[in-house]
Amino acid sequence: MVDLHVPLRQGVLFAVGGALYYLVEVLWRGHSDWTMAVLGGVCFLLIGRINERCEWCVALLSQMVLASLIVTTAEFCAGMVLNIWLELGIWDYSGMPYNLCGQVCLLYTNLWFLLSLPAIVLDDWLRHWWFGERKPAYKLL
Repeated sequence: MVDLHVPLRQGVLFAVGGALYYLVEVLWRGHSDWTMAVLGGVCFLLIGRINERCEWCVALLSQMVLASLIVTTAEFCAGMVLNIWLELGIWDYSGMPYNLCGQVCLLYTNLWFLLSLPAIVLDDWLRHWWFGERKPAYKLL
């Protein structure tokens, strides 16, 4: 018999992360693109994987640094494909200081660091409440 628990959990977390990422974009920029919901779902799943292998042994601040790097890397890759290669023009940060190819910039990496805290906590608690996983516990450093 096929265990549907893992695909269901991943699908639900993907949908939650995608919806929240899209919402953050709309609140921040006033608009978004459906591709950002896909990117957000992928990022949320990857952020959730940070402490999955080593149950709660990765310090919260370290998780936040890793999460901001995950989102920045994912946005850079998506931007290179969507904005540069496919020329969709979804976003352009070339006017921002410390940008890389106009696809990511230091300011947004820092903002993703701050936004990663609620993302990490939400992922952990959703896994606990909805899927019966271990109750979250954190160490700051």
